[in-house]
Amino acid sequence: MKRWIWVLAIVSLCITQPSVQAAKKNRAYWESTGDIVWDVHTKKKWIAFTFDDGPHPRYTKQILDILHKHHAKATFFVVGKRAQQYPHLLKEMQNNGHEIANHTYHHPMMSQVNMEKLTKEIQLTDEVIHGITGKTPRLFRPPGGEYSEKVVQASKNGNHLVIMWSWTQDTKDWSNPGTEKIVTNVCRNARPGNIVLFHDFGRNRTQTVQAVEKIIQTLSQEGYKFVTVSELLSERPRWVPTKH
Repeated sequence: MKRWIWVLAIVSLCITQPSVQAAKKNRAYWESTGDIVWDVHTKKKWIAFTFDDGPHPRYTKQILDILHKHHAKATFFVVGKRAQQYPHLLKEMQNNGHEIANHTYHHPMMSQVNMEKLTKEIQLTDEVIHGITGKTPRLFRPPGGEYSEKVVQASKNGNHLVIMWSWTQDTKDWSNPGTEKIVTNVCRNARPGNIVLFHDFGRNRTQTVQAVEKIIQTLSQEGYKFVTVSELLSERPRWVPTKH
């Protein structure tokens, strides 16, 4: 009887151990390694707007105009294929002091690409951005916000840091929930060091455009400054951007 108890205990340990290891690699695990960022702890009332999936000839331009009007900065996680189509928008981002970051070349699902393919997606987008702006991005956001060891390693292969967004600052603007709902969500949950997720490509992004201006007006009155993700990261001592 004792022998069977020991056998069951060993089998149980073998089965559960991998799960325990996997469970550690959640947000807490990756934040502890410094390889993925969701928020930046700071006392400064700084907040970073990020825009995924563009550029779009209409909506990205409208967002750039609003940001310029209010002297606000943002980070654009661009898709390489679309960046090639609208290089003038990347140049405008650069000229206005915004940050341009990597969001893959074709926007594939992370679960459907291997390490080699993902590394190539990131590399191609780096080449496109560098060809247009003369600078290589150092931030990467995986499509769909899917993170894993594969994503982190592919990002490191290109000397990138993986950037997510604050869990309370997913605007879900891709679903067109209504301008006021987007505004309320961002403003109600705004905290120093937040990273806010918007999209400037996809369906009709009019709600996003309208919400961005209202949010800037509201949070400006509360003392917030709108900065790029790298500016926000300057409050995070362990991360030092590579200069090119």
